[in-house]
Amino acid sequence: MEALTIVNDERMMQFQVRSGDELAYLEYRLHEGAIALMHTEVPGPLGGKGIATALAEYAFRYARERGLWVKVYCPFVAVWLKKHPEQLDIVIPRPD
Repeated sequence: MEALTIVNDERMMQFQVRSGDELAYLEYRLHEGAIALMHTEVPGPLGGKGIATALAEYAFRYARERGLWVKVYCPFVAVWLKKHPEQLDIVIPRPD
């Protein structure tokens, strides 16, 4: 797998990976000391390359570096989190 460059587009509130004309992203919101991970989108041509996983890892690293709590609304990140329980210490349960 080629090295991925992940960019934080603060204006769009997205962690992004570009490849050619394609854009994969993890959308987030910042609020009161927390980052809410909203939605991950990976276009078909970029699928199967571990991009969504890299975006989730980046989001948690970003949160830790800034002392943010994490709220998970994104279904992909929720599944990823089950495989990475070591990240649960900074996760705030999603409100019902």
